[in-house]
Amino acid sequence: MLHPSYSDLMKVVNSEVEPGEAPVVNSRYSIVMATSRRARQIIAGEEPLVAEKDTKPLSVAVEELSQGKIKILSDE
Repeated sequence: MLHPSYSDLMKVVNSEVEPGEAPVVNSRYSIVMATSRRARQIIAGEEPLVAEKDTKPLSVAVEELSQGKIKILSDE
């Protein structure tokens, strides 16, 4: 099971959206794509933005997103 949950991650990503604006992320797919892209960057040698308590790149990427260290940008 993924901790934090997809809904928690979506809340973090959309936390800076003003009322009435379209959310940055509408689906789990967007969360999966963003974290997998970040995990590939970590595998390629980029420095993690959080203290590593787990060595798995995907877990590190999820933690970075959860803590707001990385942002998902909308297509616009």
